[in-house]
Amino acid sequence: MAVLTGVGVIIVNPQGEILVGKRCGKHAPYWSIPGGHLEAGESFERCAQREVAEETGLQIAPPQFVGVCNNLQTWREEGKHTVSVCLIATHPGGEAVLKEPEKCAEWRWCRPEALPEPHFEASRMAIYLWQHQLPYHAAR
Repeated sequence: MAVLTGVGVIIVNPQGEILVGKRCGKHAPYWSIPGGHLEAGESFERCAQREVAEETGLQIAPPQFVGVCNNLQTWREEGKHTVSVCLIATHPGGEAVLKEPEKCAEWRWCRPEALPEPHFEASRMAIYLWQHQLPYHAAR
């Protein structure tokens, strides 16, 4: 089985809140920052911009690198191994729209220290890396 590469994007508004979505479908019942899988030949930044636009309708500036996480809990629970590149962007203004209602039921702004539960492993780790200014944290 191949290891997939994911990209997750922390979008921060002027109040210091981050955007999270309530996933449905195969990722239910988890909350998560916007993101998705890297396509062949695509930069991390372009992937982030594409995924955010596809999921929320927001047009973000090229995001900055935060860190990398190896999603071993997801591997143990689902048999799907991903490595996630975590990026951060400033909220460009406007409201997040449910562009893919089959994948996400709701977008919400929340304080990073008060994440809604249950929270997707890669999303939680991206936020942890950002809060602690770490490029990587060993998975358990």
